Amino acid sequence: MEAAPGGAEDGAGMRQRGDERGWALLDALLEDETGPGLAALAGAVLGLPEQGRYAVAVVPAPWCAGNRPGDAHGMRFLWRPRPDREIAVVALGDADPPAVAALLSGEGTGPGGVSPVVDALSALGTARRLADAALLTCGPGGEEVVCLDGRIPAALVAGQPALAAYLATDVFGPLLARDPADRALLVSTLDAWLECGGSAGRTAVRLCCHRNTVLNRLRRLEELTSRSLSRPRELVELVLALDAMRMGRGAVTDRRP
Repeated sequence: MEAAPGGAEDGAGMRQRGDERGWALLDALLEDETGPGLAALAGAVLGLPEQGRYAVAVVPAPWCAGNRPGDAHGMRFLWRPRPDREIAVVALGDADPPAVAALLSGEGTGPGGVSPVVDALSALGTARRLADAALLTCGPGGEEVVCLDGRIPAALVAGQPALAAYLATDVFGPLLARDPADRALLVSTLDAWLECGGSAGRTAVRLCCHRNTVLNRLRRLEELTSRSLSRPRELVELVLALDAMRMGRGAVTDRRP
């Protein structure tokens, strides 16, 4: 029997019986269809408010059905399988996207991507695209379920694979002539320096070396890349090239010393 607004069957009952109308409406929203009244009808059939806090999560297939979390911690999950991925529409309640990522990380091996919060069912298509962008930042062999927030530059790089590969090679290509251990040392020092907010002192503590050692490595990196860490535009190129390299778009391997 088809669920109707105000009827006895709630959203959970609809999901248990696989109400095809509800799933079709959800799929239409995820594919960015915006027909008149579509979001309102979907909300009525699915038992969801048309206006509310939602996020979308995307994980590659196959995910065992037993790994898909249901309602938890005030969040409601509605899962849609695709040939190459699983998509979850999450009614967040008072939770935030990091709570979705943490829950999914505990259920599977990753990787996965979680969108920022959107405020209406009509925005689920946008949220799905943003979750796809977050997933792209995981790179080959990634196991984390990650949120897009904090990874937007990396997502921009990941969305342009040819440009990302060119950028990584253009910036870090001169390092290919170096000994593999030496180039990994320089790149990991840059990575640590960025994570430490540009503080050579904190970087030295993290890498268990002297502050002058950090500064010497960074100067060598500047010479080899012909980019200065003190010039904002050139620093942006270095950061984006590092993101591209992490995602497997470049030939230089970023490893900790």
